[in-house]
Amino acid sequence: MLNLLLVEDNEKLRAALKAGLEGDAVHVAHDCESGEEALAHCLAGPPDVILMDVQLAGEMNGIQAAVAIRREFPRLPVVFYSIQDDDSYYRDFQRSGILSHYAYVRKSNYLLPQMIAPLLKDAAAGRSFIDPEIESRVQEVRHKDAQSPMALLEPNEQAVARMLAQGMTNEQIAARLGFRDKRTISRTNGQIYATWGLADSATDEKVARTRAAIIARKGQLIAWDADGVARVMNEKREWVELYEEIVPS
Repeated sequence: MLNLLLVEDNEKLRAALKAGLEGDAVHVAHDCESGEEALAHCLAGPPDVILMDVQLAGEMNGIQAAVAIRREFPRLPVVFYSIQDDDSYYRDFQRSGILSHYAYVRKSNYLLPQMIAPLLKDAAAGRSFIDPEIESRVQEVRHKDAQSPMALLEPNEQAVARMLAQGMTNEQIAARLGFRDKRTISRTNGQIYATWGLADSATDEKVARTRAAIIARKGQLIAWDADGVARVMNEKREWVELYEEIVPS
C-alpha cells in the first residue's frame, strides 16, 4: 500500500480526493493546503508518493514545493495536476529539472481517482508521464523564452541585465539602483549567468558578462559551445549557428 501525501488548497476537493483514493492500494497518510506544510511533513517522515496541485496556498506553488522536497529526498515520486494555464507554472516546471518519478497532468482530464491511482503507482515505481497537452505548453514556453531571454529573469535581474548591455560597471549599476554594496550586483550577475546558461559555458566572469550583454542587446537567448560557436533556436526549435556578417568600416 502506498502512503500518500495529498496537497490541495481547495478544502472540498481535498476531502473528495481523500475519500476517493483511500482503498486497498493507497492510504492518504496526510493532507494539507500548502507547499510549506508539505515540506514540513516530508521532513518529519516522507511519504511513498505525493499528489500535488500546482496552485497552492502559501508562498510556494506545487512545483516549487516539489523541488524543495526533492532536495531533501531525491526523486521522491510526485504526481502534479493543475487546471491553470499560466506560463509561469510551465516555466517553473522547465527550470525544476524534474526528470523522473513523476507525472504532470491536466486536472480536467485526469483527476478521477480511478485515473490518478495508476499514475501514483507508476511514479512510485520510477515511471514518468506528462500529459501531451502539458508537454505542448512546456515546449511552447521554452520556445517563447528562447526568443525572449528577459522573460526568464526577475524584474531586478532584468534591470541589471539592461545595464550590463550598456557597458556599465558593477559600481555604476549599484549606484543607479541605490545599492551601497556592489557585491549585491555581483550576486545578481551570477543569477543572470546561471539562468541564461552562461555559468557552465563561460570560463570566467568577464566572458560570461560579455555574453550576457550580447544576449540582452540582441533580445534572444544564445548558447555558446566549447569552441565559442554561438547558436540560437530557430522556428523548428533547433539550435542553429548564429551568423551575422561583420562589415569592415
